[in-house]
Amino acid sequence: MSTLAQLCPCGSQKVLTACCQPIHQQPSRARHPEQLMRARYSAHVLGLVDFVVATYHPSCEAEQYREAIAESVHSNWLELEVIDSKIADSGEGFVEFKAHYQEGDETFYLSEKSRFLLESIGDETQWFYIDGEYPLPPEEPESPTPASSTKVSRNDPCPCGSGKKFKKCCG
Repeated sequence: MSTLAQLCPCGSQKVLTACCQPIHQQPSRARHPEQLMRARYSAHVLGLVDFVVATYHPSCEAEQYREAIAESVHSNWLELEVIDSKIADSGEGFVEFKAHYQEGDETFYLSEKSRFLLESIGDETQWFYIDGEYPLPPEEPESPTPASSTKVSRNDPCPCGSGKKFKKCCG
């Protein structure tokens, strides 16, 4: 497939030249935080470190983290899955996503709820990535009855998990 007809890595099913590439060339073309987030993901896939650094909010001082950003760009990014996207009245936007990547023979994903801010720059406005929240993995469900309050008879399996009867193990 030629570069002109290359599908955009962001998963939109559009060609790159009609999707994220114009935003890579001029970040203020992103009219919604999701567009900027997709362009940032595509920039990671395509190795566009300068774009990733430039689209951090100025308060993040991303230039000082350029080396770490460059390392993340060189990961083997596989797929972007957008879960939710919204804009608040305050010029804040949120995009929740999973970015799947591969390291060696294993596949992983980064799950994040990114926050974006809309800032005025001269006579234009531009979305910037400011920070993100990383959801915690689900916790184990609590047992409805604490194990210490459950009576174990001598012939029941031992609660330690050995497979022996309680009387032959911990009882």
